[in-house]
Amino acid sequence: MLKRVFVAPDPGRVRLRFAGRAVIGVALAVALCGLVGHSLVAAITGGLAALLALFTVTDATVRQQAVTTALLPAAGLPVLAVAAVLHNQPVARDLVFLAVMGLGVYARRWGPRGHALGIFAFMTFFAAQFLHTVPGQLPELYAAVVLSLAASAAVRFGLWCYERRLPAVAVPAPPEGRGLARITTRQAVQATLGGAFALGLGQVLSDQRWYWAVGATWWVFVNTTSRGETLVRGFRRVLGTVIGIGAGFLVAIPLEGAGAPTAAIVAVCVFGIFYTAAVSYSWMMFFVTVMVGVLYGVLGVLDASLLWLRVAETAVGALGAVLAVLLVLPVTTHAVTDAWIQKALRCVHACTAEAAERLAGSLSADPGPRVAELEVLLGRVRLSLAPLVHPLSPLKARKARARQVLALLDDCVREVRGLASIAADPAASHDARLSAACSRVEATVEALLRQESLQARGVARAGAQPGTAADHPALAHLHGLERALADLATPLHSSPRAPLAA
Repeated sequence: MLKRVFVAPDPGRVRLRFAGRAVIGVALAVALCGLVGHSLVAAITGGLAALLALFTVTDATVRQQAVTTALLPAAGLPVLAVAAVLHNQPVARDLVFLAVMGLGVYARRWGPRGHALGIFAFMTFFAAQFLHTVPGQLPELYAAVVLSLAASAAVRFGLWCYERRLPAVAVPAPPEGRGLARITTRQAVQATLGGAFALGLGQVLSDQRWYWAVGATWWVFVNTTSRGETLVRGFRRVLGTVIGIGAGFLVAIPLEGAGAPTAAIVAVCVFGIFYTAAVSYSWMMFFVTVMVGVLYGVLGVLDASLLWLRVAETAVGALGAVLAVLLVLPVTTHAVTDAWIQKALRCVHACTAEAAERLAGSLSADPGPRVAELEVLLGRVRLSLAPLVHPLSPLKARKARARQVLALLDDCVREVRGLASIAADPAASHDARLSAACSRVEATVEALLRQESLQARGVARAGAQPGTAADHPALAHLHGLERALADLATPLHSSPRAPLAA
């Protein structure tokens, strides 16, 4: 786990900049809340708003990100008011909380903006339970949220907007259908029922901290689309929480809410949350758990029993999510993975076509954005295959097949990236062999998508003649891409439960 976090590649130091900017944005938001005289509760609320704005807004362009950030108060402030008004009406409060949860998941059908607004609305209600918000606090909390969002936006879009120098990459939408066949609809039902289970059992454990169980169910569903992904995420959430609780005994309890050390640890935790989120959900949850522990210390309510209660509530929430995805409108791992792989193969086709046009002399063709999109899609394939390649997975044949698919898709991305870099070189000359190789790659992809495995292998192998690429590096990348695509035919078109062919 440590190796995965600290040795994982970080092209362009994007994760490092993402985490560094988050620390600055959240610190500025909290500092401004303190300077204007807001209470500790308001400062925590503002810091959470800034963190969510910097973490959850993932639109493709900077302009779209700015619009989504500006819309966050419209999603969060009304929910905060309802949560405060219903503070002493537990039945109505619980029903509204579950409704916010279901609608927040349902909103993901509208892409990254709906996803961000849904998370912000849910977490606003959650924060109201965490801080025991009452109507008399609303004016101050409203001011803190707006001020903090403005501060984080100033950092993100003014002081350090590194995205302006990066190619825009559209976040791929999950495979969708209609009605109950639509994944977001199924997940909304699952999350609501799983949240209801977690809420009920969580209140049995504690009538004061029950909301942690509901929060655990919610975050297990974030960025997952199949039951396998949800199972793995639930396991990783509990694991990260347990490790974080262990650190809490060593760090949070001895601090006893001391100001300067607490601020330093929170800053480290914010950095860790953002830096590890893309590579390890367990470590992200570790940093979340430590941060929550020191915040409880600042509020003066931290003790060992509270930390153990947090573990129990998290386990209940994860169990609620697991039962929901297994028993209520389940979405199979195989169906989701197949859809993401098809998207990735179509993107390989598009990348190759753009590169071929560029090599043929077209100045308008640019494979760069397609390569970036392909890397995002490969990340989604990895996420969907995570249940099969997990060390605890008992399905050895499917694990071997999944690893082979990932390795071959990695080869495809590497070859496409090399091809795109050569195509971008103005000195790259047109060669008839390039056009022929690109045509073979496109035909291979089309055959794979039609599940014509023998034809796919035949098309690719026929063109990959040894020695022809020595005098043109683009040909080497194209032939490597052909071989990887041909080898994909076996794991993609054999039975999911059969052992891999020799």
